[in-house]
Amino acid sequence: MELKFATIASSSSGNCVYVGTEYTNILIDAGLSGKKIEDGLRELELTGQDIDAVFVTHEHIDHVDGVGVLSRRFHIPIYATEGTWANMPSKVKAETIRDDFKRNVYADENMVFNDLCIKPFAIPHDAAEPVGYSIMTDKEKITIATDIGHISDTIRENVKGSSLLLLESNHDIDMLKNGTYAYNLKQRILSDYGHLSNDNAGKFLSDFADSKLKYVFLGHLSKENNTPRVAFDTVSDIVKDGGIELGGDFQMWVAAPYGVKRRIVL
Repeated sequence: MELKFATIASSSSGNCVYVGTEYTNILIDAGLSGKKIEDGLRELELTGQDIDAVFVTHEHIDHVDGVGVLSRRFHIPIYATEGTWANMPSKVKAETIRDDFKRNVYADENMVFNDLCIKPFAIPHDAAEPVGYSIMTDKEKITIATDIGHISDTIRENVKGSSLLLLESNHDIDMLKNGTYAYNLKQRILSDYGHLSNDNAGKFLSDFADSKLKYVFLGHLSKENNTPRVAFDTVSDIVKDGGIELGGDFQMWVAAPYGVKRRIVL
């Protein structure tokens, strides 16, 4: 069974990831307008009517902006933790997701969804009850781990065995420290419950040895405190210093902030 992956959007401004098989199509997050998500789906030769569910990582607007309109327009069930549901932004609540389309997920509890096994896992971020997701078939595994202030033991455990990993590489530390953000926002981003830096993404990949890993996407880049070139060069230099051969051990790209630039079929 083929397992398909593409990012429709991945940045601090909006996030939406597609994962699917021949029989099932899901989104992880819907953090941009319904129109932009539909445009992205069109690039994948899909429509909103093809989407079977949206799985939400947490309630911040760059992950849920289009959740309500998609659910209402295409009758799509939305899955999220109880804490996420309780803290959804007022905009999403006003978009009136039907009660029977509101579904709960629970960290560390596998759920079978059509021909997929989906496992939410707790992540360290300043949200109510945030989760990452591993999506599995009988042969392949994809893991999405963004909005993570640090690499926890739980993240390490859930990334194991993944063929493809979408990993946060949010900011360059010097760009953030010397940038225009207010001091308290800088401290929030740098905290253990903020966002993962390029350096820490590289260190994790350098230390993480798993022969299953084939593809890495660096995602959720900050528009103000990072660039695709800085992220890629910083992470690649660190993993090369750790003895990893890019293109040999695994291939790595920076996920586009918007638009389907690369599709992977496992």
